[in-house]
Amino acid sequence: MRRIYQQPFLLLSFCLLFSLPLSAKPVDQRAIVGQLETIEVQDANLDYLARIDTGAARTSIHAIDIEVLGSDLDDNMHDHIGMPVRFTTVNAAGEQVTLEKTIVKVSKIRNAQGVEKRYGVALTLIWNGQPKELIVNLRDRSKMKYKLLIGRDWLHNDYLVDVDKLDEDDAIIH
Repeated sequence: MRRIYQQPFLLLSFCLLFSLPLSAKPVDQRAIVGQLETIEVQDANLDYLARIDTGAARTSIHAIDIEVLGSDLDDNMHDHIGMPVRFTTVNAAGEQVTLEKTIVKVSKIRNAQGVEKRYGVALTLIWNGQPKELIVNLRDRSKMKYKLLIGRDWLHNDYLVDVDKLDEDDAIIH
């Protein structure tokens, strides 16, 4: 049996096919974001001063009072996929909204505190009038300065990070 790496044409085709999604924008057409950006969570109608974190694979929002509706506490978290979840989200200004969304994913997250599982729900995030829907992890971020952490999933194909760029609102706040 011939291996793919023994046929240069097949290897090149494989790399091109799987390295870039067909919908990828050229680098010169991607928007530039800074380390901090004001992002609206459309579903909550709230603005968040978000930290852009290229080290985070997934986006995470501050969520408290997370309650899976119609489930037992003994259930495996993966059994909750497709079920409604009610949670309250609070931005840095103290504005809060209770949302009810459907759990679409359970993610295992590795961080400085160890490994934890989190529910993921579909939310629409808007930056500069540009909406983007993605799966956002629910996490209690009350001890953290930024209540919305933007990961590579939001950046993918659409944005580049300039660490010297300041969010206009952040310049006023700090």
